[in-house]
Amino acid sequence: MKIVEQIKRPIIDEMELFEKKFSQSMSSKVALLNRITHYIVNRKGKQMRPMFVFLVAKMVAEGELNERTYRGASVIELIHTATLVHDDVVDDSNMRRGFFSINALWKNKIAVLVGDYLLSKGLLLSIDYGDFDLLKIISVAVREMSEGELLQIEKARNLDITEEVYYEIIRQKTATLIAACCSLGACSVAPDSDAVEKMRRFGELIGMTFQIKDDLFDYGDEAIGKPTGIDIKEQKMTLPLIYTLNHCSKEKRKWLINSVKNHNKNKKRVKEVIDFVKLSGGLEYATKIMHEFKEEALTILSSFPDSEYKDSLELMVTYVIDRKK
Repeated sequence: MKIVEQIKRPIIDEMELFEKKFSQSMSSKVALLNRITHYIVNRKGKQMRPMFVFLVAKMVAEGELNERTYRGASVIELIHTATLVHDDVVDDSNMRRGFFSINALWKNKIAVLVGDYLLSKGLLLSIDYGDFDLLKIISVAVREMSEGELLQIEKARNLDITEEVYYEIIRQKTATLIAACCSLGACSVAPDSDAVEKMRRFGELIGMTFQIKDDLFDYGDEAIGKPTGIDIKEQKMTLPLIYTLNHCSKEKRKWLINSVKNHNKNKKRVKEVIDFVKLSGGLEYATKIMHEFKEEALTILSSFPDSEYKDSLELMVTYVIDRKK
């Protein structure tokens, strides 16, 4: 956790003020809603998304911030929280970050309505202040997240995912939200500058790196992060597996697809798949791609003047690769 505190240090005051503003942005006249949103606010995670917004805004504007930055961070957090509440309903998940999910405590109907409420609050916060440029960035991200999820479901049925399709899925599912945070941070302080597109790409690269690191956890032996083989059990196509499928004999490919589709609950078979992916160089290849994305992200940052905000963003890039879960 120490590294996250270090990343947050230059924006600690802004994050405290943001938390107050974010709580206010959720308020409602309905007591039940206030009880649920209070529960959500008190169970926040590391708050990476608002951190990206503030660090990028301060780096681009050389230390300056405005109310648009705070509104943008609140909108992205409102809309992201809405998607998480809906995700828990879709996945029939009872836990979120070690706490009971909204649907576990208040049932699906209320959870869906709360998600809708948070979504509309986010949209209205932008509309009320005329932040249509920020709203567009966030709306595109939500559309892409939905498309990415559906593309993954469609492709998982046949396990016919090429490397290109995999990158498109993770770009939409994971990277697009971080890209939105970074471009929104830049857009809030320098609306028509080159920095908006630069930081969108920077966020996208971090998101892609994050997902590949997640894929690699599935093949790790350490008892940290995700349990080994969980992606295989869920028939999720990861980069090491895709590489192996595309670089093995027809017989082995057939065996791999059959294992993932029909024997994913068999511990021995899952371990055999993991061992074969390791032997085939799948992990080395995924690690190489992850580092290429990291280097491109750092190159983008190098075009900005030195500052403590830039240092924190560089630290964030390293943290994504070095994290243990």
